[in-house]
Amino acid sequence: MDRLRSRAISLLENVENSTASLDLTSKLSKMSEIEKQLANPEIWNNPSEAQKITRKLADLKKTTQPWCTLKIQIKDILEMMELGDDLADEFEEQISAFESEHAELKKQLLFTGEYDNHGATIRITAGVGGTDAQDFAEMLERMYLRWVDKNGYKTETVERSIGEDAGVKTTVFDVEGLLAYGKLKSEHGVHRLVRISPFNSGGSRETSFAQVEILPSINTPDEVKIDDKDLKIDVYRSGGHGGQSVNTTDSAVRITHVPTGVVVAIQNERSQTQNRETAMRILRGKLAQLQLDQHAENLSELQAGKSAEWGAQIRNYVLNPYKLVKDVRTKHEEKDVDKVLGGDINGFIESYLESLV
Repeated sequence: MDRLRSRAISLLENVENSTASLDLTSKLSKMSEIEKQLANPEIWNNPSEAQKITRKLADLKKTTQPWCTLKIQIKDILEMMELGDDLADEFEEQISAFESEHAELKKQLLFTGEYDNHGATIRITAGVGGTDAQDFAEMLERMYLRWVDKNGYKTETVERSIGEDAGVKTTVFDVEGLLAYGKLKSEHGVHRLVRISPFNSGGSRETSFAQVEILPSINTPDEVKIDDKDLKIDVYRSGGHGGQSVNTTDSAVRITHVPTGVVVAIQNERSQTQNRETAMRILRGKLAQLQLDQHAENLSELQAGKSAEWGAQIRNYVLNPYKLVKDVRTKHEEKDVDKVLGGDINGFIESYLESLV
């Protein structure tokens, strides 16, 4: 019985450590505040705001209740152990079940971000390196599409601009499915490739860069409210260079969020209405990501100009003089470069998420 009691005590300590990482006390306090808000009848004068707060409460309950229940169950079994050892076999079975439950709950600690359960929009932009960079951007596109396929998600192309000689200048696609953003947010930043250029007859080693943006897919306008007066909307002929146009069938749309300078342009030859809806959805995702980056409570606190900057370099892909893919943040590395570029990036995703806990 002493051995079982020690296991239960150790498990309770581990659960306490996990709930500290989860900031359970703060979340329970926040739940209490929200319940008081919802108890005030006046809050329902603004239905959309009330619904947003109700969803927040539901999310908090979903996160906290399993932990609270597990703690109570472990404490209960410790008390029952004091009554005697007649139920030792049953105690051992329950403790094993609680240990398994704790292991599963710990995985949830990796996905506690505000938008982690959303889908994602991936935007890849070729950077410094000319044709090599555009080829690298396409290599990254292929890598993510293969990851999506292997992990049971679905994709839809939003826009794709092909390079002059090879690769892509820019590619944008949606990833649909639970926790897509939570998992892929680890990929947000600048990626660097070092290799012998296949486009250089001299066989020199070239360094190329590509920017990967991972944005939460926000389909509900209430989640990120944008004031119409803060928007500048330009319509232009798809494939053109901008400016006003009377074309209303095959029109590209460029939307600028004036306070921050964030710009989203969509020109994939669908209707103007579809392009505008897509641009607004991506704009909401960009502003949501910007809020996370700047730790801002609302859009009015966002700093202008920050959106145009490339993010920090996060990963190196070295194909010559040796082969290695290494994350500069977590130091996680893989020597099988082909496997990584073939979509096997879960090691990088998991090491990044674990570094956040």
